[in-house]
Amino acid sequence: MIRVFPRRTSHTPKDRRAFVGDPPLFRPKGEEVHISVAFTWDLPEAERLKKAWSSLYPTVKIGGPALGNETGVNFVPGRYIKEGVTFTTRGCDRKCPWCLVPQREGRLVEIADYPPGWIIQDNNFLQGSKEHQAGVFQMLRGLEKNPAFKATRGVEFAGGIDCRLVTPWFAEQLETIRLYQVFLAADTEGSIRQLERARHTLSNLTRHKLRVYTLIGYGKDTIPKAIKRLERVWNLGCIPHAQLYQPDNNWIKYSREWRLLARTFSRPAAIYAYMQAGKIAQDITPLPMGRLWD
Repeated sequence: MIRVFPRRTSHTPKDRRAFVGDPPLFRPKGEEVHISVAFTWDLPEAERLKKAWSSLYPTVKIGGPALGNETGVNFVPGRYIKEGVTFTTRGCDRKCPWCLVPQREGRLVEIADYPPGWIIQDNNFLQGSKEHQAGVFQMLRGLEKNPAFKATRGVEFAGGIDCRLVTPWFAEQLETIRLYQVFLAADTEGSIRQLERARHTLSNLTRHKLRVYTLIGYGKDTIPKAIKRLERVWNLGCIPHAQLYQPDNNWIKYSREWRLLARTFSRPAAIYAYMQAGKIAQDITPLPMGRLWD
């Protein structure tokens, strides 16, 4: 099987049978091509790619989260997402108006036979039962025997940990694994206050291990308000990770100022530079897409 993606993200596979965009000059042998689409706004590009690849291969199919046919049941490690990523739950019991998860995946469901992995991509891991969480940590501790894991920087909780659910027990469990980083989530002004409490509970973790997804551009947000929230996240001893809001049913074309802000606050090096000089990075290379479906 050949896998094709409309755009490259941090989770796109990099093996020899995974491609981004049009067919390459030197094409692999194969009978079937799967075009995986994460964002609904990429569906037109996926249709174009289908025509391009169909001229070379007999069977070309389009699927993925954008079409609602990617679930924890049919998830295969390394196929449409890079090696190491796993899902131990699907869905979320929250109904945040900016989030796509409730309409795509529904309420939280624990996956009993999830594949081992060191990048936990659950939408809301801490909504799972304590027994489920304990089992996941047991799996993570067992990864030390895995040669592929030994070559990594460590475990990542990349789905966005709910600050309201962070407990001392969770903090203690993090101490039992080789941890690279934890992504928390702070999408509103009120959630910044919850982040402050969670940061206190996770006081043993240094700044570089604590990233915070910070939603910007949603509703009546303004650039000054967004900068204030991002700076507050930094001042709590975390590294903010700006996510410029995009709805599921259309694409918002943001101003250059918004894009520069999002670009600066999605790269740790640029964030450190900003905090030292108080200056937004002026390059405008294409923005890395956020994981708003999570």
